[in-house]
Amino acid sequence: MMDRKRLIPSLERLTTAMVGCVGDIMLDRFVYGDAERISPEAPIPVLRVHSEKSMLGGIGNVVRNLGALGSGIRLFSIIGADSAGSEVRGLLDKTPNCDAYLLVEYSRKTPLKVRYIAHSQQLLRADNETTDRAAADVFGELVKAFEAHVSECSVVFLSDYAKGVLAGSHAADLIRVARAAGKPVVVDPKGRDFERYAGATVIKPNLKELGEATGISTSTTESQETAARVLLERTGAEYMLLTRGSAGMLLVPKSGSCTEFPSLAQEVYDVSGAGDTVAAVLSAALGSGVGMIEAVELANIAAGIVVGKVGTAVADRSEILREIEQETATATSGKILDLKEAAERVRDWRRMGKRVGVVADRFDPVTPTHLETLEQTREHTGRLIAALTGSGGGMRELLLASLIHVDAVVVCETAAEAYAALDPDLRVEFADEEDE
Repeated sequence: MMDRKRLIPSLERLTTAMVGCVGDIMLDRFVYGDAERISPEAPIPVLRVHSEKSMLGGIGNVVRNLGALGSGIRLFSIIGADSAGSEVRGLLDKTPNCDAYLLVEYSRKTPLKVRYIAHSQQLLRADNETTDRAAADVFGELVKAFEAHVSECSVVFLSDYAKGVLAGSHAADLIRVARAAGKPVVVDPKGRDFERYAGATVIKPNLKELGEATGISTSTTESQETAARVLLERTGAEYMLLTRGSAGMLLVPKSGSCTEFPSLAQEVYDVSGAGDTVAAVLSAALGSGVGMIEAVELANIAAGIVVGKVGTAVADRSEILREIEQETATATSGKILDLKEAAERVRDWRRMGKRVGVVADRFDPVTPTHLETLEQTREHTGRLIAALTGSGGGMRELLLASLIHVDAVVVCETAAEAYAALDPDLRVEFADEEDE
């Protein structure tokens, strides 16, 4: 496996993306309680409710993920004039970096999904929604709002949950506007008719959707690629990104060979919303100028994080970074950088709000005092570079890089050279015994 530390600069660039999100927004409500007896009226459990929780669903879950990534959001959707719509507005108001343009269709019910849960087991889901195609006049107003703000976006994401916003030709209308503005378009599809998404940059079906749209078996990687290429031909899209559950993801380009991304989940507790996390990270990465392969790698890491959580969860940048750093922590040689590489790493850390310390010495030999100083400096700053001065030495470089408190190692002639290149927040230099 390649050292994923190269993804850190791309991860930090996600904050520069402005994602234009269009699609079906919902309200997910979770009702928790205890079910300790059977109803005398029917053979069903009686739920004694003790708490409720509401959160954004549908494209709203993508918005939640984008907020956790620090990306900018422009949301365009349609709600009803009801209490669920009011709750959706309230939750969006609390989402960072999100400007929401919500149109009201008075005959529409805001999709509401209520899940009743006892002892971590879902007993029942009740849906109250309108799934009819959005009214022409309301959708027309939505398109006007989208046209007015698409220039602010660096990428456009369409989320189709078959609740009416993207029904019929609506998706195609929005894709035309986005592509005319020069924006890449990512689509999370629904249904059998993928030609509605013609002109998209990336379409992200799961295996069930892929099979239904093509009528081709998806039991093997070869058949999955065959089906994906059929849809690429039909839609003119540049990529199909297949989400395959425990098998990970498969990226199939219009031209060239496909790339497999194995699942990175350590433990799977709940797959709810994992596809939305993939969509959010993929869109934010493409919108910040990250290449397709690295964008999918970041999305795959994030998916591995959220399936390890209970419920519809999100993965924020710090969690993704921690996952990358844990994977690369044992790759000691990957911590040894030249001054230019180290300076770029310092800029990444600072964008994350981290302070940086540099401890400079010959480290010949590495002493208990060195180890204590390195640990204390890391605790006071959050990130630590060991600057090995003088001629360096392969074994000493590797020894320093193997230490858990050391985030990077540089070799330089003098401490002053390291400080000038890295401009650390905290400088620690040992006295040179030869100068005493």
